[in-house]
Amino acid sequence: MEKFMDKDFLLTTETAKKLYHEHAEKMPIIDYHCHLQPKEIYEDKKFRNLTEVWLGAGDRYGDHYKWRALRARGYNEDSISGPWDDREKYDQFVESMPYFVGNPLYHWSHLEMQRYFDIYDIICSKNADKIWNEANKKLETLTARQMMYKFNVKTVCTTDDPIDDLHYHKLMNEDKSLKTTVRPAFRPDKAINCELSWYADWVHQLEKVVGYEFKSLNDLTKALASRIDYFHSMGSRLSDHALDVVHYCNASYEEANEVFKKAMNHEEISEHEQDIYKGYILVFLGKEYNKHGWVQQYHIGALRNNSEKMLKAIGPDTGFDAIEDAVYMEKLSALLRAQDATDELPKTILYCLNPRDNYALTVLAGCFQKEGIKSRVQVGTAWWFLDQLDGMRQNLEVQMQVAVISQSVGMLTDSRSFLAYPRHEYYRRLLCQMFGNLVESGQYPVEELDTLGKIVEDICYNNAKEFFGF
Repeated sequence: MEKFMDKDFLLTTETAKKLYHEHAEKMPIIDYHCHLQPKEIYEDKKFRNLTEVWLGAGDRYGDHYKWRALRARGYNEDSISGPWDDREKYDQFVESMPYFVGNPLYHWSHLEMQRYFDIYDIICSKNADKIWNEANKKLETLTARQMMYKFNVKTVCTTDDPIDDLHYHKLMNEDKSLKTTVRPAFRPDKAINCELSWYADWVHQLEKVVGYEFKSLNDLTKALASRIDYFHSMGSRLSDHALDVVHYCNASYEEANEVFKKAMNHEEISEHEQDIYKGYILVFLGKEYNKHGWVQQYHIGALRNNSEKMLKAIGPDTGFDAIEDAVYMEKLSALLRAQDATDELPKTILYCLNPRDNYALTVLAGCFQKEGIKSRVQVGTAWWFLDQLDGMRQNLEVQMQVAVISQSVGMLTDSRSFLAYPRHEYYRRLLCQMFGNLVESGQYPVEELDTLGKIVEDICYNNAKEFFGF
């Protein structure tokens, strides 16, 4: 029987152990997509206790994975994401931990205790007081920045709206004491989702930011281009799009402008009109990103806000999203093709939330490569509900089979939590285990172990640094 989560956790062969301990373990982190709040990094947030940093602050902002598991246990919503007493929330989560058997939360939570707090006790009610007291003692000095430094996080890319003034990014750029580079990432979903009720209101906010009224779609695209210029000046080198369902058709400016006018008048927008407008804007933005040498990210396949009751009760982005099953490859291909036709397709990372799409997406990415750029278009790591052992294993297997895994830019957290960095370790251990299995089973020569070690280091850090131009 293996020891529980010891130094060789997930590593069952000597080759895997060598790859991890001599190569992966030492590599820094580039967390190129997350949802950390820039204000908390700049102010070097000090957390009041373990509950705030581990589960959430009680203002419906926290770890959705943990919230969903607690909901499945049948607990009161206010005791999960709401204003209940911090110690009661903590006790409830710890009491539930043994029942999360087989769930990645069980591993993640123990890694969080081990790596941040040097606590190796089993998380259960019997150890609740000891863990609570020891972790809270550590949190007296373990601030937001110290958490990043503890994992040698070189770069963090936050997720930022085009209308954001990037105030805290500006302050962080000027802060010589900050050892981690924090870059904004351009997230223009609100400029794209013309069918939603608040679209026109958001456009009017953008008008105020740029200082002029939009009389046509050209005015909007001009404003977006100026915001990309501003984000670039503040260190941004990435964009991010939550496409959910891919919309695209080949349409003229005049057709897209008519949809823009309808949306600004709060008129209903059809599916075909979404294809027209969203396709036009996405091609425009892709060309702008290419001009600046950026990387664009397409996150595809979320089915959001499934519980209307809970959406009304506690708002969006609180853990009630699921996996979409729409068919989108043809439209995605046409969208990439439209940017590629004029040689203006930027470096692109594609993510799918439905595991069904892993092969199709990875094969499609291989159709849009470019001389002089390693894997210009590539599939990102397993995302959201898939960033657990089976999901990551399938994602990695597909990249090995129909892409070039050695050029992957590796893991990200996609998290709102400063405690999420052990997920990089989780990914790295699995990667080394899978590579080790290839060697141990005679599918990769042991004579090339040094090369394989370099590939591991590249996937963990070097490829991302090169791909993003950091």
